[in-house]
Amino acid sequence: MNTSENKATLSFSDGSAPIEFPIYKGTVGPDVIDIRKLYGATGKFTYDPGFMSTAACNSSITYIDGDKGELQYRGYPIEQLAVKADFMETCYLLLNGELPNEKQKAEFVDTVTKHTMVHEQMQFFFRGFRRDAHPMSVLVGTVGALASFYHDSLDINDAKQREISAIRLIAKMPTLVAMAYKYSIGQPFMYPRNDLSYSANFMRMMFGNPCEEYKVNDVLVRALDRILILHADHEQNASTSTVRLAGSSGANPFACIAAGIACLWGPAHGGANEAALTMLKEIGSVDNIPAFIEKVKDKNSGVKLMGFGHRVYKNFDPRAKLMRETCHEVLNELGLQDDPLFKLAMELEKIALNDEYFVSRKLYPNVDFYSGIVQSALGIPVSLFTGIFAMARTIGWIAQWNEMIADPEQKIGRPRQLFVGSPVRDVPPLKDRK
Repeated sequence: MNTSENKATLSFSDGSAPIEFPIYKGTVGPDVIDIRKLYGATGKFTYDPGFMSTAACNSSITYIDGDKGELQYRGYPIEQLAVKADFMETCYLLLNGELPNEKQKAEFVDTVTKHTMVHEQMQFFFRGFRRDAHPMSVLVGTVGALASFYHDSLDINDAKQREISAIRLIAKMPTLVAMAYKYSIGQPFMYPRNDLSYSANFMRMMFGNPCEEYKVNDVLVRALDRILILHADHEQNASTSTVRLAGSSGANPFACIAAGIACLWGPAHGGANEAALTMLKEIGSVDNIPAFIEKVKDKNSGVKLMGFGHRVYKNFDPRAKLMRETCHEVLNELGLQDDPLFKLAMELEKIALNDEYFVSRKLYPNVDFYSGIVQSALGIPVSLFTGIFAMARTIGWIAQWNEMIADPEQKIGRPRQLFVGSPVRDVPPLKDRK
């Protein structure tokens, strides 16, 4: 953080003396006004629902420019990482700040691979859930339960223990997600295999069975790997802020990531790709698209176009361009171009990219639109989409958590409020209450 030569001056219309605040400049992006002394100097708070104008931390991990449609991990554009790096390299980058060389990558992959198994007793946790339990509720419980098994990496003040916890979370999350899926369909759990890549191993644990050898399809594995890279981190979003807030109390990393998963479960955050696929199924066929589009344009209809536009990106979502390529690769590989659902999706995409109503409002297809289609084509059930998202985002959460713990300015999170309830009053006797 560099202090700007400029200062911000807050003046008051009630005659109070003006207050000066320092302004800090980041590497890129908006400057920030340091208001930490505001309450002490004035007895007043700021009011910012949703924290839309508030920077809660310093971070050197991920940068987004929503107006330009840019996303960078540690300074590297997502467009380059998705093409020139795999998910394990991306994990290493987010954790350590630099891309690994060949030796570093080999060591990192080997370490992660050797931590993919979960404690055998975890199987009993799964048996406690109903078979139709939502995978996210299962993940919240089982990820939080990891703290019960790995007492040797819970000291958050020990950098080595934090590193071990990070590796364990990255390594075990695919195993837990696959176990949640297998449990829901009544199939036996598949143990991880150390001779497969991270994404190939997950595909086998999901779709393999003990009766026959699972055949790895490189196109599909690459598609999953790209989904993981594109969802690995996204700056200070709701779930990342939840992880940081939980971590600010000194909670162990497994509890913090479980909190992030719980937040991600919300339909406004991690459920967007599920909502997009549900919308496609409700439209039903290509013939129904014109009528659906008319409803979307009618403000009184209450019909929304899911999977289009983005709260942060006011331009094309950079991840969507990459996911679009992957989407078409997967559909071609599996011969699904003529499948009614995917045909409908491609037709809707074409209309949205050319219709003036959507173009003028910058309602471009976002990453959730395409990732939902790709995951469905891979055979991943809709209920597990957010679980895949959690698997991808775990590296971002743990990198952000680690950065927060090491930040000397970090304090326990304590948002303030504008109280609008009753002023102080006396408790009347029971007989006098109306």
